Amino acid sequence: MPGNLLRPANAEELREALASASARKLSIELFGNASKRLMAGPSSPADVSISTAGMSRILQYEPRDLTISVEAGMPFTDLNAELARNGQMIPLDGPYGNQATVGGMIAANISGARRKLYGTARDLVIGMKFATMDGKLVDTGGMVVKNVAGLDMGKLMIGSFGTLAGIASVNFKLTPLPKLSRTILLTFGDLKSAMEARDAAIRGVLNPVAVELLNPVLSAQLMLKSFTLAIQFAGNEAVIERSLREAGAFGPGRALTLEEERHLSNALNEVTPKFLDKFEEGAVVRLSTSITDCAAALESIDAPGHAHAASGVVRGWFSRPENAARCAAAANKRGWKAVIEFSTEAAKSKLVLWPEPGADFAIMEQVKHMFDPNNLLNRGRLFGRI
Repeated sequence: MPGNLLRPANAEELREALASASARKLSIELFGNASKRLMAGPSSPADVSISTAGMSRILQYEPRDLTISVEAGMPFTDLNAELARNGQMIPLDGPYGNQATVGGMIAANISGARRKLYGTARDLVIGMKFATMDGKLVDTGGMVVKNVAGLDMGKLMIGSFGTLAGIASVNFKLTPLPKLSRTILLTFGDLKSAMEARDAAIRGVLNPVAVELLNPVLSAQLMLKSFTLAIQFAGNEAVIERSLREAGAFGPGRALTLEEERHLSNALNEVTPKFLDKFEEGAVVRLSTSITDCAAALESIDAPGHAHAASGVVRGWFSRPENAARCAAAANKRGWKAVIEFSTEAAKSKLVLWPEPGADFAIMEQVKHMFDPNNLLNRGRLFGRI
C-alpha cells in the first residue's frame, strides 16, 4: 500500500475521495480491512489507497422488520455480535471472515457452508449505497425484504472486488438465530458411501443447514479419518433430536457437542489462511459443479479437498501453482467452472486465475468501462482480467 492512505469517515467523504482521484486520473486501491488480499487477482500498485474501515456505523436497524443498514467498514463479526443480542444473524461465513468488513464480504461475495439453507450475499442484500468514479452517490434497493423495483445496480457490486465503485453501506434482510444447532460427523471408507449418505440427507425429509464433505487428506489434517461428512441441523430440541437420530442411520459417526461444532466450523474456515501461510506458492482452486458432479469433482483433487456437498462448490488446496493450474484446466475441460480463488503473491504471477471467463466477459468489460472508463479502480482485482 502506498503512503497516501485515505480513510473516509462516511459516504460523502468516500464520494469525494473517489471523485478527486478520478479527476486527476490517479489509480486507486480500494479496500476495507485488506483481509482478502490473497483472494482473486493481485492488488496492482496504485497512486492512492482508500480504506473504508473508518465507516463502521449501524445506520438503521429494524429488528421487527428483520432489516438493517450498516456502513461498509463495520467488522462483520461485530455486526453479527450486535444482531445476536436480538436473536438475529446474517448467515455468511468463510475464509478470513473474522477479519473482514461488511463491504469486503459483499465485494468478494463470500459465503460458506450455510449457503445451502440461507443462500448467498445476493439473496441477503436488499439495498446498497455506493460511490461512483464520477462523483455520485447511488442508492439502490431499499429497506424492505420484497423489493420489486427494476434493475438493482447494487447486485453488480456483489463479487466485483471493488472494481466498479466504492460500497458505502449495505442493507440486509436478517435471519432469526436458531434455538439450537447440532452437527453429526459421519466417517466413510470410500467416496461412494459418503455420497450415498449425502443424498439421503438432502433428498429426504431432513432439512440440514449445511452438508460438508472432506477428503481423506483434509480429514487427516483436521485429526479426522477417511471421508468425513459433517451434517448440521438447526431448530428446536425436538427437530434436532429427530434429525440426529435419522442421520445417525446413514453411517458410522457421532453427534458433536456445541463446542466441537464451533471448533470444526472455525477449523474449516481457517484451512485457507493457514495453508497460504505455510506454503510460499500455495493456491486454492474453487470448482463450481452440479450436485450430481460434486463427487467426481472432489475425487479429481489429489490434495486436501472439501465440498459444500449440498451446493456443488468444491475446493482444493495446492502447494505448487502448476498443480493448481492443472486441476483448474482439467475441471474446465469437463464443463465445471474453475477459478484460482486464493493464491499467494508468489503464485499469482505464475497462474491464469480465471482460465475461461466465458462468453459474457465482453459484457463485463462494458460494465467496467461504464463505471470506470479510465480503468483506475482496483485494476486487476477481478481475477487479473478487470
